[in-house]
Amino acid sequence: MIDDRLIAGIELGGTKAIAVLGRAGEIVEQHTVPTTSTEETLGALAQCLRRWGAEQGISALGIASFGPIRIDPGAADYGTILDTPKPGWRGAKVGEILGSALDCPLAIDTDVNGAALAEYRWGAGQGCNSLCYITIGTGVGGGLLIGGLPVHGAMHPEIGHLRLRRSDGDDFAGACPFHRDCIEGLISGPALAERLGSDPAHVAHDDPRWLHVASDIAELVAAVLLTVSANRVLIGGGVGMGRRFLLPLVRAKLLERLGGYLQFVDDRCVEHIVCSPALEHDAGPLGALALGMMAADKAEGFESAKAPLEM
Repeated sequence: MIDDRLIAGIELGGTKAIAVLGRAGEIVEQHTVPTTSTEETLGALAQCLRRWGAEQGISALGIASFGPIRIDPGAADYGTILDTPKPGWRGAKVGEILGSALDCPLAIDTDVNGAALAEYRWGAGQGCNSLCYITIGTGVGGGLLIGGLPVHGAMHPEIGHLRLRRSDGDDFAGACPFHRDCIEGLISGPALAERLGSDPAHVAHDDPRWLHVASDIAELVAAVLLTVSANRVLIGGGVGMGRRFLLPLVRAKLLERLGGYLQFVDDRCVEHIVCSPALEHDAGPLGALALGMMAADKAEGFESAKAPLEM
């Protein structure tokens, strides 16, 4: 049966935000605005949603936002940005402002959970029971699905702030304002610029400092595989997809760090376990649509709209 419901979605990222209108796995229209102040960014997105709502019937709205963000619908501050490193966004009422632009069911989750959901439905995560989507860009986040549903708990996974084993000889102090050398403080775009002393795009692929970066990413992937036994780990985001030479280095470092302990990860299958998103830069916007579809399903009483898994 073809799902022809029209869904609106918002992917709210640290650098830009994308409003999309579409159906299952298909973007019909999109509008991009820079992520500046809360008033400018959310105001422009709400205006776009109101225009779409006035022109055509929208079944639901999905919001996939950078975090941390309150995703418990029963919380008084549902849809509010929490202690984010992004200046001016702490306390931003994302759900309230964007949700009020349309009269329809609403679902809010992290941008990485949304991207994982899109890849699970339409991309490289098809057929997986456990899937992790890691984005490396302005920040570092990890979306986790088990049984096709996003994992939630007291909040949502924040794997970007794990502090992991460092590579021998790497003396970079880290750039996270909360933890210094957590994984976000080591490999996010701003961290790389500080670590490398220039725009990472201008640093040669054979610069030995990239080996430290690959080692850090491999440590994160190993932590995911060892804790949730993911069938697949997808590495996306501006850094993840913009520096594709890193992926083979990450796989090699991963095999070295695991030391043969996980028998399902070996040199024959590692490239199928750790890979790039099939939907590439559309994973985020399509993730917002996927969240909207879940909200529409829940409103219509579909069994497929079970609550996300609790940790």
